[in-house]
Amino acid sequence: MYNVYNPYPCPYYVNTPMCNVYKTYPCPYYINTPMYNSDFPNQFIELKDYGPEPFVVNIEEATKKNSNFRTALWTGDNLQVTLMSIKPGEDIGLEVHPIGDQFIRIEEGQGIVKMGDSKDKLDFQEKVYDDYAIMIPAGKWHNIINTGNQPLKLYAIYAPPEHPRGTIHETKADAEADEENYGH
Repeated sequence: MYNVYNPYPCPYYVNTPMCNVYKTYPCPYYINTPMYNSDFPNQFIELKDYGPEPFVVNIEEATKKNSNFRTALWTGDNLQVTLMSIKPGEDIGLEVHPIGDQFIRIEEGQGIVKMGDSKDKLDFQEKVYDDYAIMIPAGKWHNIINTGNQPLKLYAIYAPPEHPRGTIHETKADAEADEENYGH
């Protein structure tokens, strides 16, 4: 009989079982499915910009998989989702978005977020860890610094989009060079 405490190994799940413990299925049904392509169950999706088409993704898995400094995952007319991987000791770079609010969620790692009304007066400071969310109002200068010994994995939501569709910056230096070219 099926034992809920020792389930049969099954590659089609990630988290909580959603099964009737009285059934004798060797593989229970699970929610929070991984980023599998249904045609190739052992292959993860490519991290690229899927906008502006409809798109569904396990954002935690995509964020943790990303090894680039910045990868635009979805860009629409009014919203953009980017994945970031900040190396130990690095930061996202002091910046301000004059016309758009920003949402950032930390999926892995630790850091410090600093914000203020000017780049010389960052009077707001908080430590951030896995599962923390950061809301940045338009016009606030901000920076996030990785204070841990592993990459800081996060995703950022911009409204409106901040980067050109399809943006991929492998390193922070690539991002800075690109921003000089676009005048940010």
